[in-house]
Amino acid sequence: MADISHSLSPPDCLVAVMIAVSASDANLQTSQLVTIERIVNHLPVFADYDQDRVRIMAETVFDLFAEEDGLDALFGLLRDNLPEKLFETAYALACDVAVADGSLQETEIRLLEEMRFELDISRLSAAAIERGARARHMTV
Repeated sequence: MADISHSLSPPDCLVAVMIAVSASDANLQTSQLVTIERIVNHLPVFADYDQDRVRIMAETVFDLFAEEDGLDALFGLLRDNLPEKLFETAYALACDVAVADGSLQETEIRLLEEMRFELDISRLSAAAIERGARARHMTV
C-alpha cells in the first residue's frame, strides 16, 4: 500500500472526504471541484488551512482509491485523525459536494451510506444533513 501519512489534520480529513465523494464516480465534475474550493475558502474550520494541501489530499485519495482496500484505509485515516465532533461536518460537506453537480450517482450514494455507517451518523441526523444539502443546491 502507498505510504500515506497518519498525521492528517482535521481539515485535511474534511478535504479528503470531499474529494473522495467527487472521485467516487471516477468523473471529477467541475461543479464539485468549485464547491470544494468554495467550502475551503469560506468555512471557519479551514481558516488557517494551506490551500496547497488540497492538491496533496487529492493525490492521497487517488492513491488510496488505487488500492484494493483503499476506502477502508480512508475511513481508518478519518477515524484516527478526525475528531468525533467533526463527523457530522464531514458528512455534511460530503453531501454538499455530492449534490453540487445536480445529480447523485449510485457510487456517490453508496459512499455516503458507507460514510454514515463508518462515522456513526444517526439516521435522523443524516436525513437532516441530506435535506439541507438538497435545499442549498436547488435550482430555479
